[in-house]
Amino acid sequence: MADGMDEDVSEGAVSLQQELTCPLCQGIFRDPVLLPCTHSFCRECLEESLKFGKTCGLCRKEFRQEHAIANRALSSACETFQKEMNRWPSQSRPTKEVCNIHLKPLELFCEKDEEPVCVDCVTLHSTHRLCSLRDGAPICKKELSFKVQIFEKKVESYKKMTRKLTNAVEYIKYQAGQAENQIKAEFERLHQVLRTEETLRLTELATEEDEKTAAIQDLIANTNKDIVALNELIETLKKAMGDEDLPLLRNFQNLKRKAQWPREDPRLLNDSLLNMGKHVGALSFKIWKNVQAHVKYQPVVLDPNTASPWLLLNADLTSMKESPERQTAPENPERFDPCVFVLGAEGYTSGKHRWDVIVGDIPKWTLGVCKESVARKKKFTVSDHRGVWSLGLSKGAYTVLTSERTTLQVLQRPERIRIKLNIDKGEVSFWDGGTGTGTHLVTLTHKFEEKIFPIFGPGLCSTPMVLAPGKMAVHTS
Repeated sequence: MADGMDEDVSEGAVSLQQELTCPLCQGIFRDPVLLPCTHSFCRECLEESLKFGKTCGLCRKEFRQEHAIANRALSSACETFQKEMNRWPSQSRPTKEVCNIHLKPLELFCEKDEEPVCVDCVTLHSTHRLCSLRDGAPICKKELSFKVQIFEKKVESYKKMTRKLTNAVEYIKYQAGQAENQIKAEFERLHQVLRTEETLRLTELATEEDEKTAAIQDLIANTNKDIVALNELIETLKKAMGDEDLPLLRNFQNLKRKAQWPREDPRLLNDSLLNMGKHVGALSFKIWKNVQAHVKYQPVVLDPNTASPWLLLNADLTSMKESPERQTAPENPERFDPCVFVLGAEGYTSGKHRWDVIVGDIPKWTLGVCKESVARKKKFTVSDHRGVWSLGLSKGAYTVLTSERTTLQVLQRPERIRIKLNIDKGEVSFWDGGTGTGTHLVTLTHKFEEKIFPIFGPGLCSTPMVLAPGKMAVHTS
């Protein structure tokens, strides 16, 4: 007698649960809303379905969102059912999986809607491809397996990036060591009067080192967290793939929604490395008030963070030459590679600027200015169309490197090239700086609309190209 009553309770519970189940999420209604076609859905499920069109998920009738009203009676019934379920014996709780519309067993899988259906649902999926649950499970597993493979490859790429980021931290420490030695040497040369200034600059250096090291350490930590999260996601998907077919298929859409990775891949950002120009560039000029007789002024210093791995720069960033072997350096966005160039540490947006470059008998070089957005990570033909306004020497000929190459007739080979940049007039001119008054070579014109940097291409030559110190005049009143 008790068994018969339990069976009646179970069948009644199954029937009641079917009536209180949302056809979209297959769960008990949560905040149900009623459509004009009399079908009800969870409010959240309905809002999600609106992304794909304003039609009922069951009868496909169109409706306007404001016509969906709260179904308070159904909501109250669901709350009561949930409370009663908690009181029923576990053997009396509904366990049979059936279609919520036709109350028949779920025996087919719709590949288009990616959900299990019963035989009577075929008319609702007449244009869809249907297969058995046994055939549907491998399809879903295959797609989830593809996701797993993608995430596994992403984990490997993240691990490689972590190693690159770790190397960048070591390089920053190497840079900090170089800068520290240079700063100490300069301050030692200037003796006790500069001790206070020395301490200040070392503190600034240490602060930037700590900040930029900490920033990359944070990026490393976040990347490691992403690796853990990806591995957890992979394990979740793998675990789900091991479930029985029907639970897997019922949970497939939820799994597919979870199987997304919205975060960007880790990378070394602009300005990640130390600003070496700030710490050691034109250092003596910055402290000229204390020891004016020992000060050298450099109108331009080099930015080692932009230097090609095939270039060697001296300690005070005023000369460059070919490196006999490729230098180990981070693949930061500012660095030229494979082109053999280096930029000045400071860019200009206005005003007049002038600097001299001692080229001596170097057989091949390129000198001029370029826009900040010039290509860094690919080979390109140097021309004004590429954002470079320059003069070059190659095979004994001096060439204006515009889109239409122009060869200059030079009577005497210049050992010093003077470059004058007038941002406001849109001019960059080249001069033989070795003569008394300077012999004009060529002037290029352009309306400069972004920051302009000095650019240097010393060619692959062991003789250094040197930035000449500028003349300095001190006026006091």
